Amino acid sequence: MRDAVIVEAVRTPVGKGKPDGALAHVHPVELLAHTLRTLVERSGVDPELIDDVIGGTVDQVGEQAMNTTRYAALSAGLPESVPATTVDRQCGSSQQAVHFAAQGVISGAYDIAVACGVESMSRVPMWSNVPEGKDPFGPGIAARHPEGLVPQGISAELIAAKWSITREQMDAFAVTSHRRAATAWDAGLFDAEVAPLEGVTRDECVRPDTSTEVLAGLRPAYHDPHFAERFPQIEWNVTAGNASPVNDGASAVLVMAGETAARLGLRPLARLHSFAVTGSDPLLMLTGVVPATEKVLRRAGLSLDDIDLFEVNEAFSSVVLAWQQETGADLGKVNVHGGAVALGHPLGASGTRLTTTLVHAMQERGARYALQTMCEAGGLANAMIMERT
Repeated sequence: MRDAVIVEAVRTPVGKGKPDGALAHVHPVELLAHTLRTLVERSGVDPELIDDVIGGTVDQVGEQAMNTTRYAALSAGLPESVPATTVDRQCGSSQQAVHFAAQGVISGAYDIAVACGVESMSRVPMWSNVPEGKDPFGPGIAARHPEGLVPQGISAELIAAKWSITREQMDAFAVTSHRRAATAWDAGLFDAEVAPLEGVTRDECVRPDTSTEVLAGLRPAYHDPHFAERFPQIEWNVTAGNASPVNDGASAVLVMAGETAARLGLRPLARLHSFAVTGSDPLLMLTGVVPATEKVLRRAGLSLDDIDLFEVNEAFSSVVLAWQQETGADLGKVNVHGGAVALGHPLGASGTRLTTTLVHAMQERGARYALQTMCEAGGLANAMIMERT
């Protein structure tokens, strides 16, 4: 059976997803085009050889509507003959793009594919694809969940309550994320993966000087009297400091068959080893990373002890800490260059951002196996395992 390998992985710096953010002036099509252009330039691959470009975007409306990936590919200068599509698996959209690209290569449908993603949350705010007064769920969901589903912030609070995760633990985890990210930047460990854009060279949300004392002064981000009455177990400990911010950014990875890489004289960064997707309780919503991790390890024939590095998306600190409690993973191997709490979470771009950071960390640390997993709205999660070649 053919294998699928990653030969290049790039990302933009991540900007604040607000009107004054460093990348707020950049159209999302151009954000993504920048990574696609850089990916081709750094790899040296003839773009005529690319069989498909698969991109993730969450809020597909306004400037992110009309198959953003196709127009980013054209803006990047790829030939008109190269097709592109945009997928939505919520926060895992571009990780799903990696799965699709690799599965296409393994099956023989593709020889070379690009997996990528973009989100400009400054220009297309979260939930802007749901007009006010409109119900995106429908009557069947209302019947199945008569008390109603909840926003992700409430799910994060419910997770903290269920796993007895304290405010102090979440804040300490957030501080570690910032310090690891700052250390990685200072050591030049992001240089190989980041493609500076219009004078923006570093991730904008990393706060190297933050502390648990500073974070302790932040107010709960999601307190709501209605949900407080419905869920009396919630202690309201999730804040802007121990959750991911809103962001702008794009990322892309180049996937091809191992035999194609050999023919083109390209050295793979990692082989895409195994994949899993799972559903979980849509009320807790963000716990799918636990069964997804178990499922992908089972499919790979590996144990947790075989994994040298993990990337678990830091949508909220409580998600990663609950995952760690359930799996027993060593947090010293998790998000070693910082995670989304510090680096940011540009929704559709985060999947391939994690992949980009992870494959470069594997090279830097000599890791053999690495596992990436992401929680996603609606009670979903992706997981995959990569092997350094």
